[in-house]
Amino acid sequence: MRYSPARPLSLIVIAWLACDGLFAQPVVKPLLASAKVEPGLEVAVNWKWWVAPSEGKEWGMPLPEELLPKTPGGSALDKGTAVRPETYEVKKGDAIIKIARRFNMTSAQLMQFNELKDDRIQIGQILRIPTLAQLLAMTPPPPPPEPKKEVAEKKPVKAVELFEFESEYDEARSELDNVRLQVFLDREGFSPGVIDGKEGAVFLKICEVYQKTHADAATPGLLKAKAEAALKNQPYTSYVLRVDDFKFIKPPKDEPVAARSGRSSSKKKKNSKAAIAAPALVTIDELVAADFLGYTSAWEFVAERFHCDEEFLRRINPQLKGVPVVGTEFQVPDVMPFEIEKALDLPLQPVADPQKPVTAAVISLTRLEISCEGKLIAVMPLSSARPGLRGRGSWTVLDAIPQPRLATKREPREPPKEKPASAGGDISSASPVIEPPLENERFLAHGPNNPVGIIWINLAKSDSTDPLPYGFHGTSIPSRMGTLQGIGGFRLANWNIARAVRLIPSGTALQWKAQ
Repeated sequence: MRYSPARPLSLIVIAWLACDGLFAQPVVKPLLASAKVEPGLEVAVNWKWWVAPSEGKEWGMPLPEELLPKTPGGSALDKGTAVRPETYEVKKGDAIIKIARRFNMTSAQLMQFNELKDDRIQIGQILRIPTLAQLLAMTPPPPPPEPKKEVAEKKPVKAVELFEFESEYDEARSELDNVRLQVFLDREGFSPGVIDGKEGAVFLKICEVYQKTHADAATPGLLKAKAEAALKNQPYTSYVLRVDDFKFIKPPKDEPVAARSGRSSSKKKKNSKAAIAAPALVTIDELVAADFLGYTSAWEFVAERFHCDEEFLRRINPQLKGVPVVGTEFQVPDVMPFEIEKALDLPLQPVADPQKPVTAAVISLTRLEISCEGKLIAVMPLSSARPGLRGRGSWTVLDAIPQPRLATKREPREPPKEKPASAGGDISSASPVIEPPLENERFLAHGPNNPVGIIWINLAKSDSTDPLPYGFHGTSIPSRMGTLQGIGGFRLANWNIARAVRLIPSGTALQWKAQ
């Protein structure tokens, strides 16, 4: 028998087609697990979503019972959590080190702030207590004199140790310089995005744009000097957590019994900081079931209020242990705070003034620029919620929707692609069967952690007044809005969409530019 190379090849093809028919199950596949998607939306990004107006509910959540005043006019402040005082009276049994630990500082810092020559104190003596900002501004006290040692015992400092110390010092100084610039730019309306002390691409681009539009900051040196003068060399301030803040912070979930018992290994204690910072897993069903999509923790609330990265906020507050409560004092960037409780006060948008025309432009799909009378007055980082979503030419800004909700019937955003029938006419490889859409709409509730944030601004093509299915809006992931896919349109941080809406009247022309 003659050998034919076509025969084994045909057998392989037939086997492959048979397997394809066997394994090609008629289901719609969600995004791969490796895809970068906003937590909880891994399947939801495949569905059609649209904006729905608020239900008119009160902005925020009811306060937890333990924070409600016990008597009319009473305070909900927990007795064991006092606001940081300005002074402290020394009592019997006190010592400098005990008082310093009570207010999260070192004994050397407390002594320096009170100009004490040693650690001797007397009952009834009044000590001044520095704020976190004052602590940061204090120069380190001189080290105590080292006891004299024999010459033979002295060891020269290794070059490697000196290099490591200098490297850490340079890194800390560089971060402080970056924070100062980021805070300054944010105050000027040129938002660097989240304040984190890092030289990221967004921050450097905003610096460049500011330098090009401000003659007194045309060089890096002039910009640095201007920032130092404006902030008086101090980029931080302090913030004390209030009772009303917890209207926007979800109560923590009950921990497992093992976690509450307090019995943990030394290994767990060592990694406790990382465990606190780790984001909790969430599903789309949990998001839909919520009545209000609030902040998951006080850390997230304070980070967004002061325009910074949550990890960065934790790092500059190493003295804070456990879960922050009412009265906890944070060190924060000294920006104009995002007051979420007032962010939706009406009117949201200004009335158009023909004498002072406002225009807007999206540049390279990375930032929103707003100009008044031809002068650039605000710049804000922007990102698309999904790949391929972009604008072109001239559009128009329409009205704004406060407290937006998102609605879906779980219809597929894109129809599934049909597979060609197999050579043998096997119908098992035909179009996949998809679940029928829901009869009624399901909603993602309003709140700062809604995927489109606290405000939605409708957009339209230049020759139409019909809102498009995508607009400008906030986000629940300001630190990762440029890297994670989600639902919606064009994302800005909540603090930036709250500023943008009060600068852009309805009817403002919007241009899409490459650069």
